[in-house]
Amino acid sequence: MKSARRFETHSDEETRAFGRELAPQLRGVVLLIGDLGAGKTTIAKGIVEGCGAATADEVSSPTFTLIHEYGDPVKVYHADLYRLDTAEQVRRLGLEELFDKPALTLIEWGERFPELIPLDHTEIRLTHTGDETRLIEVCSVTSTV
Repeated sequence: MKSARRFETHSDEETRAFGRELAPQLRGVVLLIGDLGAGKTTIAKGIVEGCGAATADEVSSPTFTLIHEYGDPVKVYHADLYRLDTAEQVRRLGLEELFDKPALTLIEWGERFPELIPLDHTEIRLTHTGDETRLIEVCSVTSTV
């Protein structure tokens, strides 16, 4: 079951600010969904900052390292699955082990591996609607069993 909320931002700073405001409402696993350059890492910067885990300047895309940890103790895991091709590669990464940790897990490109994502999660979809404008849809996905 999905319940969606829609928002629009008009700059990177507004997108980060939206992430900061949204952060206290987020729990568990959050998929950041959108095309390349849609703003997934930009909103992640705000979310991480809103969780009090790091400043926006300390947050970068984990494209090459695959998982970043923020906070001490860790409050946010930020993963990027763009460079992985198979569910087996994701399993070897140990992503599923993070789901039981008492931290928020942000996953870019996680929609590519739905079989590995918990049934209960949040999806944040980002779509460019102009040069600086983004449509952001936040959906809570819950199991129906």
